[in-house]
Amino acid sequence: MKLRFWGVRGSIACPGPKTVEFGGNTPCLELRFGEKNRLIIIDAGTGIHPLGHRLVWDDIQDGPITTEIFITHTHWDHIIGFPFFRPIYIPGTKLKVYGPITFEDDSLEKIMGDLLRYRYFPVLHGELTANIEYLQLGECKMDLGDGITLKTKYLNHPLLCLGYRFEFNGKVLCTAYDTEPFRNVFSTDTNAADFDPVVRHEGEEAAREENEKLLDFYRDADILIHDCQYTKEEYFSSKIGWGHSFFEHAIDSALKANVKKIVLFHHDPLRTDQELFELEKHCQKHLGNPSDLEILVAKEGMEIVL
Repeated sequence: MKLRFWGVRGSIACPGPKTVEFGGNTPCLELRFGEKNRLIIIDAGTGIHPLGHRLVWDDIQDGPITTEIFITHTHWDHIIGFPFFRPIYIPGTKLKVYGPITFEDDSLEKIMGDLLRYRYFPVLHGELTANIEYLQLGECKMDLGDGITLKTKYLNHPLLCLGYRFEFNGKVLCTAYDTEPFRNVFSTDTNAADFDPVVRHEGEEAAREENEKLLDFYRDADILIHDCQYTKEEYFSSKIGWGHSFFEHAIDSALKANVKKIVLFHHDPLRTDQELFELEKHCQKHLGNPSDLEILVAKEGMEIVL
């Protein structure tokens, strides 16, 4: 299994002199599996634009491009690059787009198709020459063929968002984009008018159970790619409920789940290269005593081989 990061930022693309080292594109991850070099893409942020050009330059020489895109959720930063993915304009391209079922009436096909409307873009979705199929997902386990197994898990985000766990040849890759710790959403103030000790207890138990389910989802992964958009101070001062994690939570989750390597991901668009270098040092200090856990901070262009 090979990984290449084409976009590692969250919220909005942020190219510029202060983001050169870590990159400014929004999420896109390229996965390659086995001798067949099977291609799977996770998310279609702005990083999918350079990936598409690379595929046309390299892969199309071996025949039409066939691939799958697994969308974690349909917020702008994770899908905005789709209209700029060059293979969708090439006859013979076969593409399956998977994504979570939402609470809205709109299907995944309509949501993605709406990106290609004249009010936003000069090409209509119906004018694309690729063969595109849309498949909606909930929590499930799937056999993707070629020895690849996929498990999905709902994360904690304002919009339904899926974590993906790929298992191949005894190796495990997990993604936890756009998530934060589950918490008790009911009143804990004993003086509040709406305080109910039974409801508070049930809320705390529900949050604990959901956090344990996430740890089980990550359990024994070789690589966990985890949202870490905020620092701990930022998170607790004003970002609770925004659907993103802080560095210490991501690392502690990896330790509890016996993960071998964590890649810290979905960097805040205002975070400069220098700040990310400093946070990388902070994370190593937080890890403390010698540990089997390896910490990496995601960079655009970074490649990992399992």
